[in-house]
Amino acid sequence: MVHDINNTMEAGPEPKLGYALFYGSIMALGLPLNAVSLWILLRHHSLKTPSAVFMVNLAISDLLLVISLPMRVYFYATGTWPLSGGACTLITMLFRDNIRSSSIFITFISVDRLLAVVYPLRSRHLRTACNALKAVGLAWLIVLVINIPQRVKFSRFLESYNKSTCFEFPQQQPQISAMVYPQPVLVLTMLAVNIVCTTLVSWTLHTHLSDSARVNNKINVMLIFVMNLVMFIICFLPLSLSLLINGTAPPPLVCLATVNCCLDPLLYYFSLDAFWKKKEDADLPRE
Repeated sequence: MVHDINNTMEAGPEPKLGYALFYGSIMALGLPLNAVSLWILLRHHSLKTPSAVFMVNLAISDLLLVISLPMRVYFYATGTWPLSGGACTLITMLFRDNIRSSSIFITFISVDRLLAVVYPLRSRHLRTACNALKAVGLAWLIVLVINIPQRVKFSRFLESYNKSTCFEFPQQQPQISAMVYPQPVLVLTMLAVNIVCTTLVSWTLHTHLSDSARVNNKINVMLIFVMNLVMFIICFLPLSLSLLINGTAPPPLVCLATVNCCLDPLLYYFSLDAFWKKKEDADLPRE
């Protein structure tokens, strides 16, 4: 049996054109959408508001994921991995880092909107670009800290197999099973925060009419929170639960998780155009 497994590893997996086509489509959509979004954010919104800071970093996270997709397309189209094990580790970590950083930045956006709608006056001193930059800096640091031991562990694990198996391994992976927990715990925690934010904002908009009357485009405000929850439930939660329960990430769930890089630009358009362009100016400090 061991001999048969080793032979399979040396031969590499069979080409899977469906996965190649899927990742190619995500790349074709995600690259221009996020590149244009980042350009708009930096050119027209700069880093003067916390919302712009969070969205710029979210777009950067998505672009890092998108630039790793061509090699996934090649791998599934040919069934071979032409690069080194280190390159496989790098691309795998870019995917994992995107899940973690995106879940954090999306949660930051929800918390920022919660403060703006529910506590508009008391949160003015908190909702500053400086504090937002500190928050995203801490977020990237957390992602990096989680990344380092996982990168080392994954590199050692990868040495046990032929490099042509880069994205597909046996179901049993005892060497790295202890390292799968940080991501599910992070995603589930961020999901809980988003649910709380959505509930509080919805309650405020429907019950405190005198306060919520000052919020323009209430439907678009709620769409922001709904889209955040959709991204968690569709893109992040299935993969995280699979890691938590089985210790593995099945290829279909990995495909599903990459869809978030195409959905995030919709969040920018709804948020900046429909809400902050009309109200954020009032939130900026006056000279």
